[in-house]
Amino acid sequence: MPRHKPGTNASHSPDLEPVAGNGLLSRRALLGRGAVIAGAMGTSASLTGAAAEPLKDDPWSLTMGNVTPALQTPSRFEKHVVRTLSNPNNELRNSHGRTPHHLINGTITPNSLHFSINHSGLPDIDPAKHKLVVHGKVKRPLTFDLETLSRYPLVTRMGFLECGGNSAPMFSVTPMQITAQAIHGLVSNAEWTGVPLSILLDEAGIDPTAKWLVAEGADSLALHRSVPVKKAYDDAIVAIYQNGERLMPGNGYPMRLFLPGYQGNMNVKFLRRLKVVDEPVMSYYEAKTYSQLQPDGKSWRFHFLQEVKSFITHPSFGHTMKGPGYYDISGVAYSGTGRIQRVMVSADGGQSWAEAALQAPVLPKAFTRFRMPWRWDGQPAVIMSRAWDEAGYEQPLRTDFVARRGQTKNPVTNPLIFPNQHYNSITSWGINAKGEIAHVYA
Repeated sequence: MPRHKPGTNASHSPDLEPVAGNGLLSRRALLGRGAVIAGAMGTSASLTGAAAEPLKDDPWSLTMGNVTPALQTPSRFEKHVVRTLSNPNNELRNSHGRTPHHLINGTITPNSLHFSINHSGLPDIDPAKHKLVVHGKVKRPLTFDLETLSRYPLVTRMGFLECGGNSAPMFSVTPMQITAQAIHGLVSNAEWTGVPLSILLDEAGIDPTAKWLVAEGADSLALHRSVPVKKAYDDAIVAIYQNGERLMPGNGYPMRLFLPGYQGNMNVKFLRRLKVVDEPVMSYYEAKTYSQLQPDGKSWRFHFLQEVKSFITHPSFGHTMKGPGYYDISGVAYSGTGRIQRVMVSADGGQSWAEAALQAPVLPKAFTRFRMPWRWDGQPAVIMSRAWDEAGYEQPLRTDFVARRGQTKNPVTNPLIFPNQHYNSITSWGINAKGEIAHVYA
């Protein structure tokens, strides 16, 4: 792509010509380090006289700064970038910490902002005393502590983790006016490091006829889930690091099961037991709480995979557009079946679509950041994204999804007719002429 040259009008570049309705531009404009976009923005941004003004010394540039702390924390000006909690009064009950997707960017979720759900509080586990037992249908029952486990060959996998109940507010008949954090905050993406589960099972001598494992945590409820042996030998790991540091307490310290692409609740935290069995145990957390009821009253026996999904994080509810001009529509896409193949974006409520640019690397079962250049003309618009994965699955339209799964009047305040599980349809943001953003259904 030819770069914008000084003295030329970047807005006349063919890469800045609309490729879909309501001002969506070619994703090619983001190539070449965004030179075309940068040139076009420079002609409209308030830069008059900037080069001629002398650089002023602000107060913080005139005195010695603070001492570097042993544990670095965000700037005081970022104190609003926090998780939202379902138990703000700190009751020891089922609690949720939701990731602020509308306030962060990139693909890796910082450990302090990674979503967390705990059904009986956070156990204060001494890592020197914690044990993991592998037993059941094995030749040699084994016990591991953290130090022993750390000596095994470790692998690192980038992957998303999503609660089966993420995006539950979208089961509401009317769109709830809440942020992407409140809607989609129960999914995050991190780099997980640990021991392949297959290594531990092979060392224990798993019975070749066994088909299931029971994974159990060390929390007071001993949360446990049935896991197919096939998944254990595919890509499962016993994780002990998260983004390079030891697991956060709310994410399973000192060790957890990580099952890439599988429902969050199956990725058992505070892992203390792996029992090899013939049949699933049908525990409370798979026979009731995380079962998937359908509008006809029938229930799926299991619903392991998190299906292909995407949502726009910038701009979204909680943001305000600062007048007409160029904007970067951005969000995340992911799928439990592999890599994201493409993401389409619409700015006219789905009447027309254009392909977004995918930020490399595009990894399997992990967040992929997508970006779409947009020239907003100041008129009302509805922006939305739709993803496809490499297995050929597509993110469903809302009308099709609701027809299959049902909906409820208000999934937050009303008793539920249908459990709010595995919502993966399209999220739409409506923008009015004032630049105000609302959650809408399109």
